[in-house]
Amino acid sequence: MPTRAVPRFSHNVPRTACRAGSPSPSRAETDTVKNVASANAQLQHPTPAYTPRIGRIAITQLAPRQPENIWPAKAFVGEVVPFSATIFMEGHEVLGAELLLTDPAGAVTRHRMLERTKGTDRFVVDVLIDQQGTWSWSVRAFCDDWATWRHNASIKVAMNSDAELMVDEGAALLARAAREHPRSSVIRAQAVALGDTKLTPAARLAAALDSLLNAALANATIASRETFSGSLELRVERTRAGVGSWYEFFPRSEGAQRLKDGRWKSGTFRSAARRLPQLAAMGFDVLYLPPIHPIGTSFRKGPNNTLDAGPGDPGSPWAIGSAAGGHDAVHPDLGTIADFSAFVSAASRNGIEIALDLALQCSPDHPWVTDHPEWFTTRADGTIAYAENPPKKYQDIYPLNFDNDPTGLREEVLRVVEHWIGLGVRIFRVDNPHTKPLQFWEWLLHEVAIRYPDVVFLAEAFTRPPMLQALAQVGFQQSYTYFTWRNTKQELIDYLTELSHETADYLRPNLFVNTPDILTEYLQRGGRAAHKIRAAIAATGAPTWGVYSAFELVENVARPGSEENIDNEKYEYRPRDYAAAEAEGTSLAPYLTTLNRIRSEHAALRQLRTFCAHWSDDDSVLVYTKYLPSEFTPDGRPDGIIVVANLDPHAIKETMVRLDLTRLGLEIDATFEVIDLVTGARFPWGRDTFVRLDPLVEPVHILQVHYTGGPRASRTTGATA
Repeated sequence: MPTRAVPRFSHNVPRTACRAGSPSPSRAETDTVKNVASANAQLQHPTPAYTPRIGRIAITQLAPRQPENIWPAKAFVGEVVPFSATIFMEGHEVLGAELLLTDPAGAVTRHRMLERTKGTDRFVVDVLIDQQGTWSWSVRAFCDDWATWRHNASIKVAMNSDAELMVDEGAALLARAAREHPRSSVIRAQAVALGDTKLTPAARLAAALDSLLNAALANATIASRETFSGSLELRVERTRAGVGSWYEFFPRSEGAQRLKDGRWKSGTFRSAARRLPQLAAMGFDVLYLPPIHPIGTSFRKGPNNTLDAGPGDPGSPWAIGSAAGGHDAVHPDLGTIADFSAFVSAASRNGIEIALDLALQCSPDHPWVTDHPEWFTTRADGTIAYAENPPKKYQDIYPLNFDNDPTGLREEVLRVVEHWIGLGVRIFRVDNPHTKPLQFWEWLLHEVAIRYPDVVFLAEAFTRPPMLQALAQVGFQQSYTYFTWRNTKQELIDYLTELSHETADYLRPNLFVNTPDILTEYLQRGGRAAHKIRAAIAATGAPTWGVYSAFELVENVARPGSEENIDNEKYEYRPRDYAAAEAEGTSLAPYLTTLNRIRSEHAALRQLRTFCAHWSDDDSVLVYTKYLPSEFTPDGRPDGIIVVANLDPHAIKETMVRLDLTRLGLEIDATFEVIDLVTGARFPWGRDTFVRLDPLVEPVHILQVHYTGGPRASRTTGATA
C-alpha cells in the first residue's frame, strides 16, 4: 500500500513567534506541530514493515545444516541421517513434530519425530537416504491435543476433579478425529465409548487409553496450532562419496626393474595392472595414483629430496610438466593415454575405481610457464617464484597464481578435469587445496557437480581447522584429517566424536593411516602392533579409510629429522616383493583383508554418525561402538560392533571395559555373547567386562554383538506417504 505524502510544513499551523511578551501557543497548536514533525521524520526514516521471525510454536536449531547455512548439508546414498529440531512453546501442552521430506523426484514422505531425551525439547528422527540428488525438508510442529488431554485426564479423573468435564472434552476431541478419519473403525468405536455418558468417567477414560486407539492416533494426530519451519536442502551424493577402502601406489614402481648397468626401467600401466587382482582380493575398492604426468628436469630432486639428481633419477611426480606435456598428458615411461584407459578398464573389472591426483602446480618446464606466464607469480628480479614453506623449499615446483587471470586459469583447470573424466576417472585426490582460493574451489566443484554428479573430490588439506572445514563446506566430498597425529585415548575420543557428530553434516573424513609424506613417530616406534592398531581404528572409526603401499610391509624407518619414509618413493623407484613378505608371514595384507571383509559385512561400520565412545579403566585402552538398528540394515537384524583397542604397542593391558548398553539397543544390565571378528573367538559380555589385550598377539578386539530376541528398542522412521 503506497505511503501518503505528508508535507514538510503545514500551512494550517500558526507560525507564532515566541518573543518576550508574545502570547504562548495553545496546547492544540503545539500538538499539531509535534505530529507534523513526527510525520516528516518518518518520511526521512520510514519504519520497516514488521515480519514475524518465529512461528506460533518455536522451531529452532534445525539439523542437518552447514554452519551459517550458506551451502546445503551433505549425505550419501545409504547414509542414515538424523533430522532434528528444537521445538517448544509457552504452557504445558504436549507438542508433536514430523519431518516433511521431499526426494529429488518431488515425492514427499512424512516421518514422525520424537523427543529422544525427555525434557530437552529436541525432536529427532533417523532416515535412510536412498536416492542421489537434491532433497528438501522442513519440520511441522503442532500441539498434540489428544496427548495433552490424555495426560491431564488421567490425573484429574483419578482425583475426581472435574472428571465429567474432562471426559466430555476428550469425547469432543475423539469425535473430531472420527469425522476426519471415517475409515478408522478403531477411532469410531472408541469415540462412541468415550462419548457414552451412561458410563462412569473412569470407564470412559479406559476407552481413551486403549492401546489400539492410541496406535491409530499416532498417524491420525488430533492437532492444533500447526507451525512450519522454513525449507532446507540436503545434497545427496553417490555412496562412494562417503564409503570406501583406499589404497595408494606409484605405477612407476609396480614392475620397475634395475638393469645390469645399474639404471632403472620404469614400471608401466601394463605392469601395474597385474597388481589389481591382489588389491581387489584385499578388499580395496579405490586405487589412488600420485600424478602420472610428465616430470620436469629443471631443479629435479634426487633421492631423499636432495638437490643433486642423477641422470637416472625419476624426480618427484608432483613436479608436473615437461616438453612431453602437462596436466593432460601421461609420462611416456608409463605408457600412452590408451594404456591409461586400459588400466582404468582393468581396475573397473576388478571392482576398483581409480582416484587420480589433481596437483595444481608446475615444474619450470611445464608448457604453461611459456604459454601463460601470467598464471604464476613473478618476483622483483623477473624470475618466477618457486614453492616455499620456510624453511622448506621446493625449487622444482612453481605454484599457480589465481589472481592475475582467474577466469582463464579456472577454465583451463576445468578443461583438464573434464579431460580425465572423459577417460573414465570419477575420483580426484586434490593436492594442497588449501594453497588455492576457496572461491576457485567453490566454482570448480559446482561446475563439475552440475555436469558430472558422480565425480568425487578428496581434499588433501593438512592445514588449520577453519580452512580444512571450509574446503568441505564449499563442496569437497571427502577430506584428509588430523587422524594420523591423534594417538592417545583422549585425543582419539575427542577427534572421532568431532568427525562423526560435530562436522558430519558437511565434512566426510578419509582416515588415511599413512602417506609417502607421513610416517608418524607412533608407527616408527610401534612396529607391527602399532600398524595393526592404527589400521583397525581407521577401518572401523569411519566409513572411508586408506593406506599407502608401504604400510602392509611395516616400512617404518624415517629419514632423519623427518616424518617421511627413508629412501622415499616420491624421488626414486621402490619395487616391492609383496608375495615374499606374505610367504614369510611378515605382511599385514591378511590383516587388511580381514578389516575390509568386516567392513563389507557390517552396515554399522559403513556409517559415519554411529560412533559412540565408552569407558575403560586404563588410559591406554580405547573403547567405542557402532550400532545400526534393524530397520536400517540389509538383513533386518540390528548390527552392533564393539571395538576395544590397546593403544600401547609395547605392553599387555588388562582392564575393565564399561559400556552404556543402551547405545547398542540393549537393556542397561543385559548379558550377551560377542564374536571376535578377527580371531573368531566367542566371549560372554555385559555392562562391565574384563579385557586382556596382548599387542604381540592381537592388540584390538573387533566384536560383533550377538542379539537374541531383538534389541531393546528400535528407532523407526515412522514414514508415511
